[in-house]
Amino acid sequence: MSALFASLLLSTLGPLDRPCPEGATVARDAAQLTALLEGEEKEIWIAGKVTGDFSAKRGLSLHGCEQAVLEGTGKGTVLQLQGDDVLVEDLTFQHSGIRTSFEDGALKLKGKRALVRRVIVRDTLYGIAFEQCHDCRLEDAEISGRPELEENERGDAVKLWEAHGSQVRRIYVHGMRDVVVWYSRHVTLEDNRITGGRYGTHFMYAHDSTVRRSVLRGNTVGIFVMYSARVLAEDNELSGARGPAGMGIGFKESDAVTLKRNFIVSNTIGTYLDFTPRDPSQPVLFEGNTIALNGVALRTHSSERGAKFTRNDFLSNDVLVEIDGNGDARGVEFSFNYWATYAGYDLDHDGVGDVAFQLKQASSSLSDVHPELKYFSGTAAFGLYDAVATALPSFASRLLLEDLKPAVRPHREVPR
Repeated sequence: MSALFASLLLSTLGPLDRPCPEGATVARDAAQLTALLEGEEKEIWIAGKVTGDFSAKRGLSLHGCEQAVLEGTGKGTVLQLQGDDVLVEDLTFQHSGIRTSFEDGALKLKGKRALVRRVIVRDTLYGIAFEQCHDCRLEDAEISGRPELEENERGDAVKLWEAHGSQVRRIYVHGMRDVVVWYSRHVTLEDNRITGGRYGTHFMYAHDSTVRRSVLRGNTVGIFVMYSARVLAEDNELSGARGPAGMGIGFKESDAVTLKRNFIVSNTIGTYLDFTPRDPSQPVLFEGNTIALNGVALRTHSSERGAKFTRNDFLSNDVLVEIDGNGDARGVEFSFNYWATYAGYDLDHDGVGDVAFQLKQASSSLSDVHPELKYFSGTAAFGLYDAVATALPSFASRLLLEDLKPAVRPHREVPR
């Protein structure tokens, strides 16, 4: 599924290669483009390579033709536009400045209802920023930065800041740092592919936002949500977040978040809850997800309350649950989940185990008392310790979690 998605996505990205229309107002060099931007022309066509750093403070449409490239001077942002109903399409942006303090990048927009589509960004420090850009859209873009830079030195590929109601669809990001959605409500991210960065997507104060049908692979963190309510993540792949900080998806002090039908696969930590939900009356729902091949399937900062896991598949994770602060996951509601390690039975053949799934891990208590032993989590030594605890229940110190109605068969087929 992911490979097919990637091939379809990459085949549609980037500018249209087309001739300039007859009778169009065309800029072929920096002087012509500067004059047009400072004038009153609404429809401007850019042809070939034009070098310079440009700006305008009015609504207009910029179209590329004849393989148009805007190449910056290496001293600032290539193009800055401020105005309503701006259109930018069929352009390649490259060679921004290197100043992190000014966030030198390819394109910055401010206004309402901007549309950026079919663009390529390469060799820039930052990518595309919607800042106070409401109901704006970015579609069909490929954004890459400067791979020679260390991850933390790169800029954000996409930044949405006070960009309420904005949408990002069908973009491919690689070799950049983060995709960020900050102080923005009702944002939609769909059908994107984000690889090899720090945060695949970082939501902060981003209420009522959605990320769906996207591949976030090989980032340090797939998705992280902070101080946000009513965030929906569905039908995504969150995979390959490795290293000490690797995490498929995590939440900090967020309420009413929902995860449905995601593949959370092959991460150091699959899912992480830090004081989420803040308000147990605004529960967190994990439904229909596949959580597989992770170092730790679920990690919580403490004994969380108000989270619910139902009809998820837990497959071949090294550790199912890890709780900081000597807590447990008994405040989390588990029901109808499939646990690959479940050893119960289903005599009435209704698809639900006749005895509860219970997780007791003596090694978790051992590592709580001696934090330095966490290094050995998932090793044969800890596995033997847990096996003894399972065979001799009195040896285990506490119950970590319980699913009273475990499924006896996986809910979803794992894609090959």
